[in-house]
Amino acid sequence: KKLVPLLDRVLIKRAEALTKTAGGIVIPEKAQSKVVHGEVVAVGNGSRKENGEFIPVLVKIGDKVLLPEYGGTKVTLENDDKEYHLFRESDILAKIE
Repeated sequence: KKLVPLLDRVLIKRAEALTKTAGGIVIPEKAQSKVVHGEVVAVGNGSRKENGEFIPVLVKIGDKVLLPEYGGTKVTLENDDKEYHLFRESDILAKIE
């Protein structure tokens, strides 16, 4: 099955937290930095203003984005053990180029 975000929602796969140093030392969970970036994997079509004007989604699949530390809705897809988060486009802080 495939998840298709509606309106201005964006499905993001957060980047993995660094769990080991380059030398192979395991970093305890509490010492790991919070992951605040990810990759866009699906986008909605956009939304409309009250006057009916269409507002397209500005990010596209494959874009790297900066995210707030908290927020988004955690989503797990069938037959996929990866964890995704669903955000409104306005919650995304920036595109990383």
